[in-house]
Amino acid sequence: MGDSMEMMGTAIGGYAPDFELPGVDGSVHHLARYLQKFRAVGVVFMCNHCPYVKLYLNRLKQLQTEFEPQGFTLIGINPNDATQFPEDGLEQMKTFATHQQLNFPYLRDETQDVANSFGALKTPHVFLLNQDGVLCYSGCIDDQPDRPEAAQIHFFRDAIVQVLSGALVAPSSTEPIGCSIKWRT
Repeated sequence: MGDSMEMMGTAIGGYAPDFELPGVDGSVHHLARYLQKFRAVGVVFMCNHCPYVKLYLNRLKQLQTEFEPQGFTLIGINPNDATQFPEDGLEQMKTFATHQQLNFPYLRDETQDVANSFGALKTPHVFLLNQDGVLCYSGCIDDQPDRPEAAQIHFFRDAIVQVLSGALVAPSSTEPIGCSIKWRT
């Protein structure tokens, strides 16, 4: 019963799907190139208007700042349907990235193929890959969306530390906390 989430996308221990997506910086971003450069890659499915994304944005930026020197990068991907939610189009993403001073790439998954192949369910939903492109963690960022200072368990942060040190990630999956991805109808 607990495996239903993994059935829809990449299973823990499986290889993450490669992707090439346009970013707010005007260039195309290829996952394989990030895996060549970094020892750990975090993929966060996010969008511009989700209240949970806004609550977690500073924590995501802090993780990028803290772990980038150790060989980690975060990649934000917006899969929401911009037909129903025009505020999630690429131009609006550029404004959002500038306004929020994002310190990691922010990419547009217009076809929603990448979100589907990862098995993303929410915004934010994080996935952590090791240098081989193997999925080591999937789920929530921590146990406190509303109050960062009250967080007891920093799932994503702990997973990053474990991957960078070559340790097994435990727990390897948690339930993502956030808004549902806005799928195309």
